[in-house]
Amino acid sequence: MTTIPGAAAAVTGAASGIGRALALELAARGCDLALADRDEAGLQAVAAEIGRAHARKVTVHRADVADPGQIEDFAQAAVAGHPGLNILINNAGVALLGQFGEIEQAQMDWLMNINFWGVVHSTRAFLPHLQRQREAHIVNLSSIFGIIAPPGQTAYAAAKFAVRGFSESLRHELQMAASPVRLSVVHPGGVATNIARNSRTGVGVTDNARRAQTIERFDAVARTTPAAAALRIIQGIEKNQPRILIGNDARVMDLLQRLRPGTYWPLLARLIEKMSKK
Repeated sequence: MTTIPGAAAAVTGAASGIGRALALELAARGCDLALADRDEAGLQAVAAEIGRAHARKVTVHRADVADPGQIEDFAQAAVAGHPGLNILINNAGVALLGQFGEIEQAQMDWLMNINFWGVVHSTRAFLPHLQRQREAHIVNLSSIFGIIAPPGQTAYAAAKFAVRGFSESLRHELQMAASPVRLSVVHPGGVATNIARNSRTGVGVTDNARRAQTIERFDAVARTTPAAAALRIIQGIEKNQPRILIGNDARVMDLLQRLRPGTYWPLLARLIEKMSKK
């Protein structure tokens, strides 16, 4: 297990959503923090909130995880500011609305650079330092869409399945090497963040009503709070859980995929429709 009190964690996407909730909860449990995001104002607000409530060391770093150079700079600055840093949480992510024929390759590249390559580059930048710690932990945020793949999510599901595969393979490599670094991959279901509201739309999507309907449906089924998601992730770190499902919806979808791996979508689509109408 990795002990939270006295640890130091690097968190990407820390200005809002799950990342912000993780920063607040980790600080409350006695963890120092290196927080990264493109939203500098959001980072400063989180740091100020932590400063008012907890005597923890918090450094903020403007970084775009799509840029490997900025990730490397973040890693160097985070380690310099927190020499004992031993937790890395790759949380930053974006969404893209549209079926495969409605999104341009450049848009798919944009999403993959953040949701997948951001995880890979960050892990590569921090891993040598983490390997030198007595105990350390990497947390990579996938999604329930790294287990199931709904229509209209070709880019997002591709990235989140890739995060899952990368994470599981790396975890096995670390275990074989008797590394002090543990690794958890997280599969949240619907969490009440602004990811859908802030999503980009494929250039071929001409129906604005579909975007509004998608956001409305997401808001209706996203019943897990960011704070609850953060608590579940921290519990997973403490217990060294390799796979962390968040929310009853994620557990149901995971089970359905196991029972009907090739034919889950028609049944799941009806279930989601029913949930969104409640």
